[in-house]
Amino acid sequence: MGMVAAEGTTLGETFYVASKAWVLLLPVLWLMVVDRKRPSVPRPSGRGMVAACVTGSLIFVLIGGAYLLFARSWIDVPHMREEVQEMDLGKLKYLGLVAYLITINSLLEEYVWRWFVVTRCEALLPRWWAVVASGLFFTLHHIIALWVYFDWRIIVLGSLGVCIGGMTWSWLYLRYRNIWAAYVSHVFADVVIFAIGYQLLFM
Repeated sequence: MGMVAAEGTTLGETFYVASKAWVLLLPVLWLMVVDRKRPSVPRPSGRGMVAACVTGSLIFVLIGGAYLLFARSWIDVPHMREEVQEMDLGKLKYLGLVAYLITINSLLEEYVWRWFVVTRCEALLPRWWAVVASGLFFTLHHIIALWVYFDWRIIVLGSLGVCIGGMTWSWLYLRYRNIWAAYVSHVFADVVIFAIGYQLLFM
């Protein structure tokens, strides 16, 4: 609704805000009503941080390498820049958006997709199937955004990358029960993706 069906309209913006609110509230409501527990903020922990940095570094190299080796030639840069101009997204706004996405949005994604979705999957499936299922759900969450800006090759490659990342972060969470480890690994991916985005749009 926000990016395709009702892009740039009050209806689209309303759907976007409402869906964001619902995604963030559902886990808390589930915890309180279904699990009958009190919500709490997870304390920072060092559990799994070595694994987080190792997996994050590998993901960073894979994304950067794939872009430099072949994906760069698949991207319609003029189309991307035209879309960004329509959004009035200059360098400062882009950097501000990146700061929000890395520091807040990624953490919220870990809260929803790792702490909530993967643990719900774990309640229904064996652990490795829970990792796969949550990774696939996480991928579906990103496909429309890829479809709006890129051709089928980037959609396929990007979806594969998102799925690998989602499964990696799900495994980290289930292995160490520490949302912060999954978040740190996630940040590595965001940093390289948004660095590539900056180069494509402004350099």
